[in-house]
Amino acid sequence: MTVPFVDLSRQHAPLREELGAAFDRVLGASSFVLGTEVEAFEARFAEYCGVSHCVGVGSGTAALTIMLRAAGIGAGDEVIVPAHTFIATALAVMHAGARPICVDVERGTGLIDPAAVRAAVGPRTAAVIAVHLYGQACAIDELHAIAEPNGIQLFEDAAQSQGAEYRGRRAGALGRAAAFSFYVSKNLGALGDAGAICTDDDDVAAAARALRDLGRRDGRHVSAGYNERLDGLQAACLSVKLPHLDDWNTSRRRLAAAYRERLAGGVELVEEKPESPSIHHLFPIRTADRDLLAARVAERGVSTGVHYDTALPDQPALAELRDTDTPVAREWAATELSLPIFAELSTDELETVCTAVTESL
Repeated sequence: MTVPFVDLSRQHAPLREELGAAFDRVLGASSFVLGTEVEAFEARFAEYCGVSHCVGVGSGTAALTIMLRAAGIGAGDEVIVPAHTFIATALAVMHAGARPICVDVERGTGLIDPAAVRAAVGPRTAAVIAVHLYGQACAIDELHAIAEPNGIQLFEDAAQSQGAEYRGRRAGALGRAAAFSFYVSKNLGALGDAGAICTDDDDVAAAARALRDLGRRDGRHVSAGYNERLDGLQAACLSVKLPHLDDWNTSRRRLAAAYRERLAGGVELVEEKPESPSIHHLFPIRTADRDLLAARVAERGVSTGVHYDTALPDQPALAELRDTDTPVAREWAATELSLPIFAELSTDELETVCTAVTESL
């Protein structure tokens, strides 16, 4: 048996008629950029997250950049980000004109370490981005306790956490604003690139709507914006998928529980905190010889991934951060291996993965 890392065809097959109807609806209305389908999805996703506003954009990276600019982050500002994350988190800070400051992460979760955030706060610190990596929300209460007394804005990078919760509140409603990615492989994925900004802040939402549309407001271009409008087709397809998201996340949790039971003691598993149950966008394990294990399970037909093999300070594009002391993030980069997890993964496939891992150690 071969086991794919992800198989989107299994998700799309039962939705084929609904997705086809959505395509026909968009085609019939010729509403291809923004328009009623985008507005409808924005309303539905805002309600799902428990916020007042959702602003659809072209990608998760665009969502991060526009979110920061809409909240006034720019030149002269420093923004604290975790050293273990996808590079888009730091690039968005740079695209907004600010400077990323990398801090270390928790060894058990890979999430931003509040103690490291507190130590990094300086006179130019304007914001912190909490990245809900792998589908688990960060320690939001601890981060708020650092940010609020210092006048620092707290944002969410929720690219991997559609439907995740922290103490009963959904990701997207935990800071001043949140950026989502709907890249194809996400728990809620489009049929291409797409993203969104969620917020309860009327001013941030209004600024984001202008910035995504080349800075346009009331027919005039009032700021130097971006061409990052959400496509009507992507919005329509996301509206088809959204009602299934909670069921898909439930399936991921069931699969993750089975993995944890079968793999306990053989490899290092991510710590799960009761206040922030993961929706398991990914299922990472950690092992000293990650590359060897990946090669051995590949010989048995099991596909894996690595998220991520380079800490942010070691990325060539972020050379100015090279001397940042983030040993835990670098350890994650050297040891993390992601096993297949998607809602339609079968019990037999999961068993094949577990056998391949345990017999390859």
